[in-house]
Amino acid sequence: MWNNLIRSDVHPLCVIYMSKKDLLKSNKLSYMLVYMLGHRPYEFGLFPDEMGFVIFKDLLQALHEEPGWGYVRQGNINEVLMGEDRGLFETAEGRIRTVERQWAFNREDKAELPSKILFLGIRRKAHPVVMDRGLRMIEGSGYILSPDRAMAERIGKRRDQQPVILEIMADAARTEGFSIRRFGDLFLAEEMPVRFIAGPPVPKSVVRAREEKGAKKKEQEIFPQLNAGTFLFEIDKAPSQYKKDKGKKKRTWKEDARKERKRMRIDPW
Repeated sequence: MWNNLIRSDVHPLCVIYMSKKDLLKSNKLSYMLVYMLGHRPYEFGLFPDEMGFVIFKDLLQALHEEPGWGYVRQGNINEVLMGEDRGLFETAEGRIRTVERQWAFNREDKAELPSKILFLGIRRKAHPVVMDRGLRMIEGSGYILSPDRAMAERIGKRRDQQPVILEIMADAARTEGFSIRRFGDLFLAEEMPVRFIAGPPVPKSVVRAREEKGAKKKEQEIFPQLNAGTFLFEIDKAPSQYKKDKGKKKRTWKEDARKERKRMRIDPW
């Protein structure tokens, strides 16, 4: 039995034993990760951060989109990181990168655009907001654009199984000074006004729901809901008046008549 096992490496904390089949599979995954992270991340719809790191979740999603790699889980990547190729990678706070990278960011906006229109896939939930307000700047993040509609849809599906595909008039936006940086076959925009965005109309049901929600919110601002045990304070009635009236019973007509007869007996004139 032990003849079929190969000691792949000695980790500082443990010793890993793998069968020949598992070792070959781990080595194959290592090569794939080096290619994805170190050579052409944009080919897989990956946009590393400024330090070259990619979030594990995004990496796994990109791997699962490739034929034959759907089996890969975090545990499989951990085996690579504890194996003989662990020196090729670096990890930090749920992210991973290769030590050596054959790509570089284009930090200028002057890179030529392959077409005047680029595509962006967004979540259905964000669709009405984007069509109303545009793409807002988010610190430390951006919007990944692609000249290929299929790639934009592929990236969008990582956030929504049925993403909405928008057309971004990138050439016109850049002419007006909006930043669009190139990274291989992908582009990164930090913000985009509505006038440069075209897409399918927002469904009427969504528009109606948003209007109803807005009307309800406005109504609540005007007429705030009262919780159990609360009361409305009448401003025109001073607290002293409340105290004065508290517990005082109103006289009946009989009591008034009795008081009048008593007065007449004392002072008839």
